[in-house]
Amino acid sequence: MTTRQTARPAPWVAPAVMAAAAGGAAGLLVAVDPGVPGHYPTCPFLAVTGLYCPGCGTLRLVHQLLTGHPGAALGLNPLFMAILPFLLYAYLRWTAERVAGVRLPAIKAPPWAVRLVPVLVIAFGVARNIPLDPFTALAP
Repeated sequence: MTTRQTARPAPWVAPAVMAAAAGGAAGLLVAVDPGVPGHYPTCPFLAVTGLYCPGCGTLRLVHQLLTGHPGAALGLNPLFMAILPFLLYAYLRWTAERVAGVRLPAIKAPPWAVRLVPVLVIAFGVARNIPLDPFTALAP
């Protein structure tokens, strides 16, 4: 009885595929402005409820960042701007460990902070739909 061994892809393949996908998406976002109607689908939550979700404005934010307008990006979704460095670091950490075997320091948060994140996301989603100043500044 023989056992079949399956070939495993090289450790750099998954990070490379993710980088290629992100690069392709970035190229599309630079080439096709999501601020112009008709090119991208509307947020399903916005289409159904008429309210902004916590992620509304993220495509336009990334477009603004990629085209060199960080101030405009911040105005579209300040929550995602705050989270973006952590997402980029998580990808960098994962890639370094997979490809080079290097363990970058983990971002450690106390348990209460981890439980606070969903509360903040929900509060942000509610606040950006309040039609009074200063909350209107949170709308995309």
